[in-house]
Amino acid sequence: MTTVAPVTEETATPYALSHLDALESEAVHIVREVAGEFERPVILFSGGKDSIVMLHLALKAFSPAPVPFSLLHVDTGHNFPEVIDYRDRVVAQHGLRLHVASVQDYIDRGVLKERPDGTRNPLQTLPLTEKIQAERFDAVFGGGRRDEEKARAKERVFSLRDEFSQWDPRRQRPELWNLYNGRHAPGEHVRVFPLSNWTELDVWQYIAREGIELPEIYFAHEREVFQRNGMWLTPGEWGGPKDGETVEKRQVRYRTVGDMSCTGAVDSDAETLEQVIAEIAASRLTERGATRADDKLSEAAMEDRKREGYF
Repeated sequence: MTTVAPVTEETATPYALSHLDALESEAVHIVREVAGEFERPVILFSGGKDSIVMLHLALKAFSPAPVPFSLLHVDTGHNFPEVIDYRDRVVAQHGLRLHVASVQDYIDRGVLKERPDGTRNPLQTLPLTEKIQAERFDAVFGGGRRDEEKARAKERVFSLRDEFSQWDPRRQRPELWNLYNGRHAPGEHVRVFPLSNWTELDVWQYIAREGIELPEIYFAHEREVFQRNGMWLTPGEWGGPKDGETVEKRQVRYRTVGDMSCTGAVDSDAETLEQVIAEIAASRLTERGATRADDKLSEAAMEDRKREGYF
């Protein structure tokens, strides 16, 4: 008879998740929780790195079955072409359904007006909230992370929005022991943030580990840019450059992607994932703090927009 030696503290080999495994496990749990609790969830997908990781997690959560959610993109009309090409390619690759809420349509109908500074990011709120209401989405996945900005640091993983899609920090619910409360009244919906506990560095390390393809805009490349308020912006029909602003070619990359009018590039030689990770590890500025002009409109710019329904 074979004798099995008892497992002792010395002979045991405890199984421990890496920090990326733990973050992935938490996010997959959140995605599956939404699938089981809500009727019409949708994933906000811009073609930016956070929404790309969020879609990758959803694909993993339900593989080999298809993702049971559609995608929603709020199109400002001032997007980087590389990112839109990537978005459309991914949608076709995975056979996904894409809803587009167009800011340009609202401008053409006279519902919204162009801002003097040319930026359309603050104009996204109405197209987003009306599309949510029209399609009756009751859970909306967003790629927001708490390390990005102080208003996002206040957000719960399940964040309730009222019938006007507005956010009230006082209505935040406790989420002890990873228990999420998706209860909502008719007309209300819940914004869901599976990447809440991730950092920018975590996102990039996960992208490297999983071999996730990204738009080339995230890596160093030579590009025509001009300087405004200390940021390198891309010329475009949105209104840049102005008199006195000189266009020059520089080696840059983007840490975050949004409306061209308010998303700045950073000087960089990081052409590979490993170089990007090393660059981010050494940075002392958050990606939005370093490259998003729309967050610098006031001290509470992001929180004000979130209260109105912004993601």
